[in-house]
Amino acid sequence: MAEEQAAQQGNRNRGNRPSGPAGERSGDRGGDRGRGPGDRGGDRPRGPGDRGGDRRMEGPPEIDLDKLINDSLYLDNQAHVVVSRMRDLDSGTRSTLRRLYNAVRRATRTPEKERQHEFVMLRARLAYTIARHGLRSLDQIERLLLTVTRRNEARGYERFRDLFEAIVAYNE
Repeated sequence: MAEEQAAQQGNRNRGNRPSGPAGERSGDRGGDRGRGPGDRGGDRPRGPGDRGGDRRMEGPPEIDLDKLINDSLYLDNQAHVVVSRMRDLDSGTRSTLRRLYNAVRRATRTPEKERQHEFVMLRARLAYTIARHGLRSLDQIERLLLTVTRRNEARGYERFRDLFEAIVAYNE
């Protein structure tokens, strides 16, 4: 008798919905909901416009290191571009940017034979910060830092520092 009352109580709690084998509901909410190949999450072919395709993120063109070294106005314009993208895309804080700038200054001041290693480590730190804080606007700076590090020229390091200084200044 107690078992019958428990079964009736269970039916009332489920709203008298029919149950399948072993007391399971027939309209199970978990797992695959019968999505077809055209529905989201299905096995549909992906094209170049889909997230899974071979699509690159659209953004401003890469910063040209040679122009950066030779043209101060180009440096200034690129700093403005990065800051405007930061304001549009990211919620990056000034303190995060200043910490990165201080790391750039320290790396620039290291002895020449250790400088490339410091900038390699700086790039790792920058990549971590971009990923951690979602600073997609600094991807362009990360690519420039890779170019600067590969060339390993003192003038390139100095101009990278100048660019970063301008970015911090315009972001204030």
